[in-house]
Amino acid sequence: MPMTFVKPEELDSYVGKSLEPSEWLTIDQERINNFADATNDHQFIHVDPEQAAPIFGSTIAHGFLSLSLTSGMGEENALVVEGSKMSLNYGLDKIRFLAPVPVNSRIRMHSKIVEVKEKNPGQFLIKSEVTMELEGSEKPAFIAEQLGLWVT
Repeated sequence: MPMTFVKPEELDSYVGKSLEPSEWLTIDQERINNFADATNDHQFIHVDPEQAAPIFGSTIAHGFLSLSLTSGMGEENALVVEGSKMSLNYGLDKIRFLAPVPVNSRIRMHSKIVEVKEKNPGQFLIKSEVTMELEGSEKPAFIAEQLGLWVT
């Protein structure tokens, strides 16, 4: 499903609704290593398969790598306020990492609109519950409350 364009006056009708999930994305070791380089977080559980194997069976993605992917993955099926000049990442209210993401596993993002507020005239703050599904796992990789600010 492509992006959903919504008139500002119709935003409240989306509270409680789930958007279509993103496409699946495979988390490979190259992506994990690149994230380790970008963040200077080279803990062995992420970059050393031999040391990580006794603990997790393989290396695992950084929790913040999985979380950061919501920006791009969320664009696939986003709720877009019509007439917007831009949207901004406004932050997170909560985040809980519930399951490790092993190398070469597949993830996809689910999003449900939780709350809409007109913060200032023409500025809409949208809170979404974001869940990162981990293929083959009963537990999601994480659940977060993500905030986006749309400016019209």
